[in-house]
Amino acid sequence: MFQITLHKKNAGSILVAVLQGELDHHEATHVREAIDKELDLMHVPLLLFDLKDLSFMDSSGLGVILGRYKKVQAKRGKMAIANVPPSVSRLFEMSGLHKIMRLYSSQNEALRSMKEVTQ
Repeated sequence: MFQITLHKKNAGSILVAVLQGELDHHEATHVREAIDKELDLMHVPLLLFDLKDLSFMDSSGLGVILGRYKKVQAKRGKMAIANVPPSVSRLFEMSGLHKIMRLYSSQNEALRSMKEVTQ
Protein backbone atom coordinates (compact mmCIF):
# COMPACT_ATOMS: atom_id res chain seq x y z
CA MET A 1 0.00 0.00 0.00
CA PHE A 2 1.28 3.48 -0.89
CA GLN A 3 1.19 6.45 1.44
CA ILE A 4 2.32 10.06 1.14
CA THR A 5 2.75 12.28 4.18
CA LEU A 6 3.23 16.01 3.69
CA HIS A 7 4.38 18.36 6.42
CA LYS A 8 6.17 21.68 6.61
CA LYS A 9 9.38 22.46 8.47
CA ASN A 10 11.38 25.61 9.25
CA ALA A 11 8.37 27.84 9.96
CA GLY A 12 6.55 26.46 6.93
CA SER A 13 9.27 27.30 4.42
CA ILE A 14 10.18 23.68 3.57
CA LEU A 15 7.64 21.15 2.32
CA VAL A 16 8.63 17.58 3.23
CA ALA A 17 7.05 14.77 1.23
CA VAL A 18 7.59 11.37 2.86
CA LEU A 19 6.80 8.54 0.45
CA GLN A 20 6.09 4.99 1.63
CA GLY A 21 5.36 1.86 -0.35
CA GLU A 22 5.32 1.66 -4.14
CA LEU A 23 5.23 4.79 -6.32
CA ASP A 24 3.97 3.62 -9.69
CA HIS A 25 1.52 4.78 -12.35
CA HIS A 26 -1.42 3.99 -10.05
CA GLU A 27 -0.21 6.50 -7.44
CA ALA A 28 1.60 9.10 -9.55
CA THR A 29 -1.39 11.37 -10.20
CA HIS A 30 -2.36 11.46 -6.53
CA VAL A 31 1.20 12.31 -5.46
CA ARG A 32 1.57 14.98 -8.15
CA GLU A 33 -1.70 16.68 -7.22
CA ALA A 34 -1.08 16.57 -3.45
CA ILE A 35 2.39 18.09 -3.74
CA ASP A 36 1.41 20.66 -6.38
CA LYS A 37 -1.44 21.89 -4.20
CA GLU A 38 1.03 22.70 -1.41
CA LEU A 39 3.73 24.08 -3.73
CA ASP A 40 1.23 26.49 -5.26
CA LEU A 41 0.76 28.07 -1.82
CA MET A 42 4.49 28.71 -1.40
CA HIS A 43 6.12 31.84 -2.83
CA VAL A 44 9.62 30.33 -3.09
CA PRO A 45 9.15 26.58 -2.65
CA LEU A 46 11.67 24.37 -0.94
CA LEU A 47 10.73 20.73 -1.43
CA LEU A 48 12.31 17.72 0.23
CA PHE A 49 11.42 14.17 -0.81
CA ASP A 50 12.18 11.58 1.88
CA LEU A 51 12.26 8.15 0.22
CA LYS A 52 13.39 6.08 3.20
CA ASP A 53 10.31 3.84 3.15
CA LEU A 54 9.84 3.73 -0.62
CA SER A 55 10.06 0.09 -1.66
CA PHE A 56 9.54 0.55 -5.42
CA MET A 57 9.42 3.32 -8.01
CA ASP A 58 8.91 3.08 -11.76
CA SER A 59 9.21 5.65 -14.55
CA SER A 60 5.93 7.26 -13.45
CA GLY A 61 7.53 8.01 -10.09
CA LEU A 62 10.57 9.47 -11.83
CA GLY A 63 8.17 11.65 -13.80
CA VAL A 64 6.57 12.90 -10.60
CA ILE A 65 9.94 13.81 -9.11
CA LEU A 66 11.27 15.42 -12.29
CA GLY A 67 8.02 17.36 -12.78
CA ARG A 68 8.15 18.71 -9.22
CA TYR A 69 11.80 19.64 -9.76
CA LYS A 70 10.87 21.67 -12.82
CA LYS A 71 7.98 23.32 -10.99
CA VAL A 72 10.19 24.25 -8.03
CA GLN A 73 12.93 25.56 -10.33
CA ALA A 74 10.40 27.69 -12.24
CA LYS A 75 9.49 29.41 -8.95
CA ARG A 76 13.19 29.88 -8.10
CA GLY A 77 13.01 27.33 -5.31
CA LYS A 78 15.18 24.37 -4.35
CA MET A 79 14.56 20.65 -4.14
CA ALA A 80 16.42 17.85 -2.39
CA ILE A 81 15.99 14.12 -1.94
CA ALA A 82 16.90 12.18 1.20
CA ASN A 83 17.19 8.54 2.17
CA VAL A 84 17.23 7.06 -1.32
CA PRO A 85 16.92 3.25 -1.10
CA PRO A 86 19.37 1.21 -3.22
CA SER A 87 16.73 0.09 -5.74
CA VAL A 88 15.58 3.67 -6.32
CA SER A 89 19.17 4.95 -6.34
CA ARG A 90 19.89 2.66 -9.26
CA LEU A 91 16.91 4.11 -11.13
CA PHE A 92 18.19 7.64 -10.40
CA GLU A 93 21.61 6.72 -11.78
CA MET A 94 20.20 5.14 -14.94
CA SER A 95 17.99 8.18 -15.60
CA GLY A 96 20.64 10.77 -14.73
CA LEU A 97 18.47 12.45 -12.07
CA HIS A 98 21.24 12.07 -9.50
CA LYS A 99 23.26 14.58 -11.56
CA ILE A 100 20.69 17.40 -11.37
CA MET A 101 19.23 16.91 -7.87
CA ARG A 102 20.90 16.98 -4.47
CA LEU A 103 20.78 13.60 -2.72
CA TYR A 104 21.30 13.38 1.05
CA SER A 105 21.80 10.39 3.32
CA SER A 106 19.29 11.67 5.90
CA GLN A 107 16.34 14.00 6.21
CA ASN A 108 18.18 16.02 8.87
CA GLU A 109 21.18 16.54 6.59
CA ALA A 110 18.91 17.73 3.77
CA LEU A 111 16.93 20.02 6.10
CA ARG A 112 20.13 21.60 7.41
CA SER A 113 21.24 22.33 3.86
CA MET A 114 17.85 23.72 2.88
CA LYS A 115 17.62 25.90 5.99
CA GLU A 116 20.81 27.61 4.90
CA VAL A 117 18.97 28.65 1.71
CA THR A 118 16.21 30.34 3.75
CA GLN A 119 18.54 32.34 5.99
